Amino acid sequence: MKNVAPKLKPEEYAKNFAEIHPALSPNAAIVESNRCLYCYDSPCTRACPTHIDIPGFIKKIATGNLKGSARRILQSNWIALTCAKACPVEVLCEGACVYNAREEPPIQIGRLQRHAIDWYFARGMPSLFVPAEANGKSVGVIGGGASGLSCAAEAALLGYEATIYDANEKPGGLNTWGIAPYKMRQEDALNEARLVQSFGVKIRSGVRVGRDVTLEKLEKNHDAIFIGAGLGTPSRLNIPGENLSGVYDALEFIRRVTRRDWPAVDVGRRVAVIGGGNTAIDAVTEARRLGAERVMILYRRGREEMPAYDFEYELAKHDEVEFRFQVTPVRFVGTDHVEAIACIPMRLGAPDEKGRRRPEPADGPEFQIAVDMVIESLGQHLEETFLGNIPDLRIERDRLWVDPDTLQTTNPKYFAGGDIINGGKEVVNAAADGKRAAHGIDRWLFPEKYSE
Repeated sequence: MKNVAPKLKPEEYAKNFAEIHPALSPNAAIVESNRCLYCYDSPCTRACPTHIDIPGFIKKIATGNLKGSARRILQSNWIALTCAKACPVEVLCEGACVYNAREEPPIQIGRLQRHAIDWYFARGMPSLFVPAEANGKSVGVIGGGASGLSCAAEAALLGYEATIYDANEKPGGLNTWGIAPYKMRQEDALNEARLVQSFGVKIRSGVRVGRDVTLEKLEKNHDAIFIGAGLGTPSRLNIPGENLSGVYDALEFIRRVTRRDWPAVDVGRRVAVIGGGNTAIDAVTEARRLGAERVMILYRRGREEMPAYDFEYELAKHDEVEFRFQVTPVRFVGTDHVEAIACIPMRLGAPDEKGRRRPEPADGPEFQIAVDMVIESLGQHLEETFLGNIPDLRIERDRLWVDPDTLQTTNPKYFAGGDIINGGKEVVNAAADGKRAAHGIDRWLFPEKYSE
């Protein structure tokens, strides 16, 4: 890479990637838990896609029963530590807290949840759940991310033999490989995978379906199959110069950073991230914390249309990220390595199907922005490498169709959840999907249990 930013000192990396929301001390957790009003109607619980009994687990912290608190959390969400650290609690559970209506700080639900789950993992995961008697049936899970882990854990507790097939060398999916390290560590996600394994779930890492194991073998070995493989394929701009050295995909870049070998990750002195979502914010702030001298986000719409959450936007502003709104790249400039981005101005037209105003070219000259590195954060689309070999699947708008109640696909043996059905919602949505799909599988294989 040309114009590589100077490497930082070890203590600078440690400071830059320190957790932005550190753990509460035991005393602080007690004080905070006693602020909770333990609302009868629990708007925080309703706002959580996994519907954790939030007043219940907080009350147990207040009384010193951390084991009971962890149990109350985990019985609703098997990846509760990831959710505590990486979910947008400001717009979910904490956003629904009644203290907001009184213009007081909401209960720090995320940090209290982390407090209980940290305690649980620090004590070696004491036994809290006993799987049901084996029912003689088997579930295969494609993908070891949030939805796959949740489905396998729930299925195991229902009495199924469950096996996860994951293409990565370590399980956890985007929880392990796609979350900025100042939010959570890889070890947090791996602890959650170990919890799932403690229920008897087998995880076969480094196994890609369609390459290392055939669908025919999965169908022969398992009575039902859950697809939690995510979307997989990054979207591209498809403009000239996109194959120049120095142009990266955001998840590829973040994956390198999550390994925590920060001196090994080169960044340019001038870095531009293209996109306006939360992943774009992660990428641009990571580049800044790795030593990039100038970082910017290029987004074709305006601030109001930007999908990144407000707190993510403020984090980027704090890291001195520049925002260039209503511009779009038309080509990358350079001989072998990217040297500049040629852009045109944009304007906002009529709203699209999601209510956001459509960007369209505006009057104005083309201009160039000098860069040493470009990171594209344009989302992902459905990867059909193995899906195309499954008969009778229905795909709509680049998403796998499922029954909304059971998450069963149009091929009855297959169920699905997570990004592959919702296009990329929060990790907590994936956790909820996996749990619901396990019960959908149980309802399909043992309908007599659910007959009235």
